Amino acid sequence: MTKDRTVFPVKRALISAYDKTGVALFARTLASMGVEILSTGGTAELLRREGLPVTDVSHVTKFPEMLDGRVKTLHPNLHAGLLALRENPAHMRTLEEHRIAPIDLVAVSLYPFAQALASGKPEPEVIEMIDIGGPSMLRSAAKNFRYVAALSDPADYDPVCRELSENGGALSLETRRRLAAKVFRLTAGYDALIAGFFSAEGDPEAGTRLPGAFSPQFRKASDLRYGENPHQKGALYREEGAAPGLADARQLHGKELSFNNILDLDAAFEMVEAFAEPACAVVKHTSPCGFALGKDTASAFKRAHACDPLSAFGGIVGFNNEVDAKAARAVLAAGFLECVIARSFTKEALGLLTAKKNLRLLTLEPSGRHRKDGGPEASRDWDYKKVKGGLLLQDRDRLDPGPQDLRVVTKAKPRASEIRDLLFAFRMCRYVKSNGIVIAKGGTTLGLGMGQPSRVDACMTAFRKAGARARGAVLASDGFFPKPDSIALARRHGIRAIAQPGGSIQDEAVIAACDRAGIAMVFTGVRHFKH
Repeated sequence: MTKDRTVFPVKRALISAYDKTGVALFARTLASMGVEILSTGGTAELLRREGLPVTDVSHVTKFPEMLDGRVKTLHPNLHAGLLALRENPAHMRTLEEHRIAPIDLVAVSLYPFAQALASGKPEPEVIEMIDIGGPSMLRSAAKNFRYVAALSDPADYDPVCRELSENGGALSLETRRRLAAKVFRLTAGYDALIAGFFSAEGDPEAGTRLPGAFSPQFRKASDLRYGENPHQKGALYREEGAAPGLADARQLHGKELSFNNILDLDAAFEMVEAFAEPACAVVKHTSPCGFALGKDTASAFKRAHACDPLSAFGGIVGFNNEVDAKAARAVLAAGFLECVIARSFTKEALGLLTAKKNLRLLTLEPSGRHRKDGGPEASRDWDYKKVKGGLLLQDRDRLDPGPQDLRVVTKAKPRASEIRDLLFAFRMCRYVKSNGIVIAKGGTTLGLGMGQPSRVDACMTAFRKAGARARGAVLASDGFFPKPDSIALARRHGIRAIAQPGGSIQDEAVIAACDRAGIAMVFTGVRHFKH
């Protein structure tokens, strides 16, 4: 190893880890190299049980841990030892005058604030998971990276030990700089997550419940073969502090997921987890080919797939319940499908489905975040879309009207069964790209029209997909009808009832068209645009 004034041997290390993974072996390796180990609380106890020599931090600070452990490392005897510039004579004289020994390595894992936040624990318990001393020590060490190594990730224990062993107990400047960068990335994300927690109920200065500044934090979960197209690079990131999602799904079988697979899986699972009863979504290019409720998983799939089997070819299937053998056989009988995601699979179902070599199988537990009450993290579960040079931020669309919210505006009144179908179809409008039309009956979509520049075009598509099945069904529209032309189509195809937000200057003409056709119409007062 070449002589380098920026290379200093590690003689004294401070270890304080909430995550104890690998800590004992790491400390044992350091001790075998003659490194003095300082430690705190539970970490010190663990190392002593392992028979390792440990000096308590309280012995160095001359103060006991206090306030239930809230204060233990915030002391100049530690931070001066971390921040002193070794080649600055004045700094070293100061350490000598105050009998403070330098600290050459810090290994700290922070309190898991993100996990506490995602768990929905009461606010006082979440606040206790805000680490103060840990980030302070890491930042002090990282700032002084020319002399001090700052380890914030247990994954770095082994490579650091190898380098120490190979380099006579020292770490290169390159390694210490890399570790410092990792620390500042970690603490920046940690602080942003905490700031988001405190601003979750709104920002008084911004005059809105949305924050004045928004800093989402993501950590790479995996690289992908490519993005939407082979010439684009792609990766999947996990959002810190968010409810479990696709980045947390467990793949049980099949080849590697693609960028587009993940988008479709997210769309499919978002739909099914909005329902308590057995539900199935079939999705292609993030748009539903069919959606249905059923008495069991198999019946839900058959009904959803029957909505548009042509478009379902090569699609994604999502379930909110366990997939059993009966459902697995139905999936296999449907032809080529890319992926199946569900809460779980029975052993027999897995045996059947894994016979398909390339069929991707994933499990994910529904989070409840799409319920009307929003779940525990509703105020933080924002929807944001990147635009050039900026970001659009909004609450997620969760508002589903109930029977009491519907206003009947026609002479014909919808029957009880039609009310149920109207509510189902209108809820499905949340997941159909605008302009969106849903034709449904008995908890099953029969025809879907989406992404059209005019509402009448969306109606034409939905009726073409539904065919004769539209007779006696209901229709829901994500936005109001600007003209009565869609009502003429509904009459021709035998629609019994329609749900729409209302609010057009043409409402009276549209209502009159329904009255002439004998179609019941309800206004929801809610719009479900999805762009």
